[in-house]
Amino acid sequence: MSNIVVITGASSGFGALTARALADAGHVVYAGMRRTATRNAPQAEAASDYSKEHGVDLRAIELDVTSQDSVDTAVHRILDEHGRIDVLVHNAGHMVAGPTEAFTPEQLADLYDVNVLSTQRVNRAALPSMRHAGRGLVIWVSSTSVKGGTPPYLAPYFAAKAAMDSLAVSYAAELARWGVETSIVVPGAFTSGTNHFAHAGGPSDHEVEAEYETRYAGLVGQVGEKLAALTPEGTEASLVSDEIARIVALPAGRRPYRVTIDPIDDGSEAVSDVADRIRRDFLTRVGLADLLAVRPVND
Repeated sequence: MSNIVVITGASSGFGALTARALADAGHVVYAGMRRTATRNAPQAEAASDYSKEHGVDLRAIELDVTSQDSVDTAVHRILDEHGRIDVLVHNAGHMVAGPTEAFTPEQLADLYDVNVLSTQRVNRAALPSMRHAGRGLVIWVSSTSVKGGTPPYLAPYFAAKAAMDSLAVSYAAELARWGVETSIVVPGAFTSGTNHFAHAGGPSDHEVEAEYETRYAGLVGQVGEKLAALTPEGTEASLVSDEIARIVALPAGRRPYRVTIDPIDDGSEAVSDVADRIRRDFLTRVGLADLLAVRPVND
């Protein structure tokens, strides 16, 4: 069955790869990205070209996750054209790197806005139609940094991803009785094939940053190099997009709650297994085991 899919942050990286993988699978895919008429015009054109060349339905759509008006406009357009949204992929995000103290509170707030509040804006626009239909799938692209080994100098990004993951966990239970499934996809540190490391932002307090450089000279570059050295040869970011396409293809009610794609194996999967087991056990103990999986909605 062809699904109507919306992906945020689909101009590059995991988002663009996922958009193409799902379009190749026969779905109608809206690749959300901002500034489609200016900065991301080449990416929007690339999506259109891919659609024509491969005979698939891949459409770039203006969707700035930091703007509720932009989100609402995009979602309303999709609902006007198709009457439904079947799959929502929360992929938009931004990374920063540097000594944590050198980032201002305002910078952390901006990062939280892109990585966390963005999902709430999109959910509030898209979930009503999914809930009322009694079906759907929400995929959250998390990070192994939430529970795995975490190198220094990436704390603001890690904190934001942890907050997003926590939202996903609660949403999973709150959407179950509506028939809307949740899958949390947890990529590891892919140092190529995405724009996370290449386009990472830095701290604005350069004086503090310089002080840290006296004790941690070149640490930002070292972290990237060491992560790259741990990555098995031939590892491609398409592992993540292929897994998302596999999840979407599964029958409703049989999608995994959480999957980890981590070639480096930083320990996140082991910790998540424990945390997710405790969640299952606790919800069962308090008589809410039905929230662990979707059920058919007939009313």
